[in-house]
Amino acid sequence: AWVHGDPRKVIYPTDSYGQFCGQKETLNENKTLLFYFNILKCASPVVLINLQCPTTQLCVSKCPDRFATYIDVQASYRYRPDQWNYFRQFCKPGFNNPRKSVAQVLRDEDCPSMIIPSRPFLKRCFPDFSTKNGVLTVANQTTFKDGRGKTRNVTDLREAANGINNVLDARSVGMKIFEDYAISWYWILIGLFIAMMLSLLFLVLLRFTAGVLFWIFIFGVIGIIGYGIWHCYWEYDHLKGIPGSDLTVYDIGFQTDFKVYLQLRQTWLAFMIILCGVEVIIILMLIFLRNRIRIAIALLKEGSRAIGYIMSTLFYPIVTFILIAICISYWAVTAVFLATSGEPVYKVMANQTLCKYANLTCDPETFNTTNVTKLCPGAQCTFAFYGGESLYHKYIFIFQFANAFVLFWLVNFAIALGQCTLAGAFASYYWAYRKPADIPLWPLFSSFGRAIRYHTGSLAFGALILAIVQLIRVILEYLDHKLKGTQNSFTRFLLCCLKCCFWCLEKFLKFINRNAYIMIAIYGKNFCTSAREAFFLLMRNVVRVAVLDKVTDFLLFLGKILVAGGVGVLAFFFFTQRIPVFAQEVPMLNYYWVPLLTVIIGSYLVAHGFFSVYAMCVDTLFLCFCEDLERNDGSTAKPYFMSASLHRILGKKKLSPKKA
Repeated sequence: AWVHGDPRKVIYPTDSYGQFCGQKETLNENKTLLFYFNILKCASPVVLINLQCPTTQLCVSKCPDRFATYIDVQASYRYRPDQWNYFRQFCKPGFNNPRKSVAQVLRDEDCPSMIIPSRPFLKRCFPDFSTKNGVLTVANQTTFKDGRGKTRNVTDLREAANGINNVLDARSVGMKIFEDYAISWYWILIGLFIAMMLSLLFLVLLRFTAGVLFWIFIFGVIGIIGYGIWHCYWEYDHLKGIPGSDLTVYDIGFQTDFKVYLQLRQTWLAFMIILCGVEVIIILMLIFLRNRIRIAIALLKEGSRAIGYIMSTLFYPIVTFILIAICISYWAVTAVFLATSGEPVYKVMANQTLCKYANLTCDPETFNTTNVTKLCPGAQCTFAFYGGESLYHKYIFIFQFANAFVLFWLVNFAIALGQCTLAGAFASYYWAYRKPADIPLWPLFSSFGRAIRYHTGSLAFGALILAIVQLIRVILEYLDHKLKGTQNSFTRFLLCCLKCCFWCLEKFLKFINRNAYIMIAIYGKNFCTSAREAFFLLMRNVVRVAVLDKVTDFLLFLGKILVAGGVGVLAFFFFTQRIPVFAQEVPMLNYYWVPLLTVIIGSYLVAHGFFSVYAMCVDTLFLCFCEDLERNDGSTAKPYFMSASLHRILGKKKLSPKKA
């Protein structure tokens, strides 16, 4: 790609001869815009087939700013040479023969039949549309001459440049949004800083409030379900004796109006039974899993304590973000080089639909010597796209898939490196017998060094397995998109099943990889051994895993909502000038929701970054805790390394004496 690619094909528009507009050190250096001879032809179906407008396209230095036709300009060139000189800058380079007949000029497309006021958009000249009293106009005119003896309506131009006005309106909105960002960026940064401080505060407070928040939520759910049971019973008793309420769902059949079912006693009885079942299940789970829930809460508190001793881990996600940004940049640049590595391909563009040479490849240097122009009057050999017939060009699509595979591999490796680094840092905290005295100096940097020096191959192997599954998912999505129009129900069903299976496989592999990296950070063994040991260790503690996972997910989700919601409410009151103290400081905005949404989304991402470190900490401490229980027995020879709170939950009266 780097040898054959040419990003200029993306940066610069290309004329009908395959030359770049605005390219330095060429004849088109000062001609940065692309001009269409007859933009009315851009409404042709040929545009949809070839993605090219079937009319001559030239590079020009500026777009036309007036209405004019070649017939009028040629008729007056003797006494109005300024009009001719202005018009011929939109003709083919070197053409300066006003004596040539109009029919021959238009046949050979030496000059456009007309020019219309235009404005540059995406380095192309498009009609300068405007609306006057609800009527579409170009230069305050609703009609124009097409240079071929007809008077056309401006709406014909609108069809040819379909969608341009909407894009221009979007560009106007985009400029206003950019202005809002320009005058409110520092307030957005302040909001994100507040979100960072709230995230830190939440993580610190989890050491003291994790149990309280969890039990408040649980008893709240029990209370809400209890109210639901009472309400269902009240509705069931209230409908007693009302005509028609004793009918069954089977009697009334299927009804599109759901309210009909709410008039039946049987419906409320079913709701009450379901809610009673859920209530009983929750209460039984709390009774039988109470000890495991206490362990999960203790591990959450221990995680908060560990982060308090190793605060640098909270900022490691910045390193992961930078690495992923580099990976994505490399993929994007390589993809652009691949996409632009073809040679110019020229095709016959014919106005006649019956021309047998239409859409065939051609050579612009020899095209005028062929019989095509005679058999298909008005046909042209114009640039179509970049491609080629060589082996390399045939497999560019495969190369793009390979490039995507490299992206998945590199991104997964960057994530794996972050997970292994954090796991190593938090494992050094857990296995320190006297905390924090025995925690090694600079645990995060030491863990990063070990991961790079000793575990690169294991991390790359785990990332490779995940990347292969992700690539298969991309291929399945591509096939599903290609076969979307097929009527084969079995094929669609099979693809749907495969997509579901590989989605589940990817989730499972992410779970296994995450725990394998923790075991790698603890023991330094290879990926397969670590994955096997982690899997069986988790299976031996599967109930604890499920309880800890759900408790952690709930508390971290609650934290994200509190941070994003709290900062969002504060930002809403600020940007809508509802805080009197800061009313004079609020910038004048076009759309107050622009900085507001940015602050809310940014706050959520900031909280997610901090809490992802916390989740990794809890997972690492949990695996260390399980290993501690299996390797040690609390004796003097094999003392536990867990904290005193975890020790108490397990039923031990006191910690074993410390080793000398």
